[in-house]
Order: sequence, then C-alpha cells, then structure tokens
Amino acid sequence: MQQQLLTTAEAAHLLGVSKAFLERDRWAGARVPFSGARIPFIKVGSRAVRYRQDDLDAYIAGQIRHSTSDTGGVARG
Repeated sequence: MQQQLLTTAEAAHLLGVSKAFLERDRWAGARVPFSGARIPFIKVGSRAVRYRQDDLDAYIAGQIRHSTSDTGGVARG
C-alpha cells in the first residue's frame, strides 16, 4: 500500500496548527534523548520532512482528553 506523504504545510493545515509548531515539535523531540518528537515524521533525503496521514490520525486520537486536568497518563485507582 502506498501512502501519500504530506509536507509540513499540509500537515499543519490538517492539524490546524502553524508550520512553526511542527518545526518546534521536531526540534524539541531531538533535544530530549530517546523521547522522539511527539508527532512522527519522515526525513526524505538530507532536508525534506514529510508526514504520513496515518501518523497524524494516530496523534490526533492520542490527544483525546476528558477534562482539562487529564494529562493523558494512566489512571490511578
């Protein structure tokens, strides 16, 4: 199955964020060892960055919260 790769601008539009947000996300992920960026991306060649639709959909699904105090962690009982 072949999946279209989205540019940073296209991914930003789909997520409703700025290109700068995605650029900061990539940079921040690289600054913390073993953490990776929050939103997965693909490097094509030495400079081009692309995003897969499936990765963006998974990121969106992972952001669902039920209250403003919900951090997305495991509930403790």
